[in-house]
Amino acid sequence: MTTSALRTPTGGQGRRGRAGDDRGSGDRPEHLRKLLAAGASAACTATGIGLAVVTMLVLAGWIAAPHFGLGLIGVLRTAAVLWLVGHHVTVQVSGAGQIGMLPLGLVALPGALLWRAGRAVVRGHHVTGLREATAVALAVAIPYAALSFALAVASRSGLAAASIPQAVLASFVIAFVAAGFGAARALAPWAQLGALISARTRSVLAGTAAALAVLIAGGAMTTALALAGDIQRFNDVYRLLDPGVVGAGLLLLAQFAYLPNAVIWAVAYMLGPGFAVGAGTVAAPTGSVLGPMPAFPLLAALPAGAHGGGPGWLGALMLAFPYLAGAVGGALVVRTAPTTVLESAPIRGFCCGLLTGLAIGVGASFAGGPLGDGRMAAVGPSPWQVAVVASLEVGIAAAITAGLVNWWYVRKRWDAQAGLTGRPVASHPTGPPPEEPGQRADDPAPWPPGPLARTDGDDGDDGHVIYMDRWAEDERANDGGGSQPRRKPGGPSAIPPSNVVPEARQ
Repeated sequence: MTTSALRTPTGGQGRRGRAGDDRGSGDRPEHLRKLLAAGASAACTATGIGLAVVTMLVLAGWIAAPHFGLGLIGVLRTAAVLWLVGHHVTVQVSGAGQIGMLPLGLVALPGALLWRAGRAVVRGHHVTGLREATAVALAVAIPYAALSFALAVASRSGLAAASIPQAVLASFVIAFVAAGFGAARALAPWAQLGALISARTRSVLAGTAAALAVLIAGGAMTTALALAGDIQRFNDVYRLLDPGVVGAGLLLLAQFAYLPNAVIWAVAYMLGPGFAVGAGTVAAPTGSVLGPMPAFPLLAALPAGAHGGGPGWLGALMLAFPYLAGAVGGALVVRTAPTTVLESAPIRGFCCGLLTGLAIGVGASFAGGPLGDGRMAAVGPSPWQVAVVASLEVGIAAAITAGLVNWWYVRKRWDAQAGLTGRPVASHPTGPPPEEPGQRADDPAPWPPGPLARTDGDDGDDGHVIYMDRWAEDERANDGGGSQPRRKPGGPSAIPPSNVVPEARQ
């Protein structure tokens, strides 16, 4: 049902698609050319809108605080460089060095534009499956990367120069991912798309998403508490900069753009490895060693002191957040796809932790970077340390929680089944005994998959109950090998009529 819903659109579009398919494959090259043209047009539209927004912000700053020698051409070049910075492209600045710690919040602007570009191409053309949605993503990503290459070449100057290889690669990846998700979402809802993958894989992905959500929520809470605790230092930095009205607005936008970086730094702090703000510095729960900081208000939230600041219970709560994330992820793994194989749930829970650690490690690699060639060449958390620690902490907690929750779930179902059938509870609730009708000991489906057997003495002729005499063969052998064994009053071994079942049970 899900596959057919993805491949067969409703309404007139589906009728046009079937008519085109009946004509053969002659229309496919024409359809492909239209798809490529629409993708190129959507890529140009996304680039143009994004550049227009960034140019307006740069122009506002240039008018509020004009610089000698920077004309309108310089404003356009600066806007192009900032647009590439929004794709996480490293910039070489004259007199400062390489700037690689870039705001992750700026990626939201091109990501949203490319998302809408993918949706627009799917809705404007006859796209009927995930394979064609992938073609839409490529049709948008390739010309988008070409436009970024042109912008990187045209924006180079003696003041700043963006990395051309990074501009092409980062733009292609962001465009392919954002446009691909937008195109897939235009085909069907997320629940319908998720039904295309297996239940076990879907459970691991759901647990990973839940663990990441808990970690990010904890990082955001930690950042907010740190800013609230050092509000005086925050105001002092603002007064030191004295940016004015327009400058204060632009500075506020810059801090919002760097806020995702701060959240990932806080997650690295909660995990234990912490982060660095320059060579020879560290900020960790056990203590912080910091040097001179740039005059940026958001840096006022950095912990100060050789020992961890704040009350002890707050530090313990922060260190417990990764284990809480693992517990939530492991519980959701079992909630999505329970199993009667008890060792399967902990394995999937640990896989959830591995994926969570990988995602946090990738985020940490993009959240840091150099801020010049001097002491600030090393800024941010260590990606591999954050990935390893997050995989272990979240993975172990998720594995233990998934095993316990799955055991409780199976035991509860087994108790409910035993209560209905009147049979005693098994001592090892990995599933029903082999004698249970319609059930196997190695059945991986959630228990119980089969129907319940009748145990009461209800009347009715809707079926038969089979009674097996386990001593029938012995009686036949003792009787001299006769074909008919002697009957004992225990119960027949044949199938009696339904009207004598109550009597036989007596």
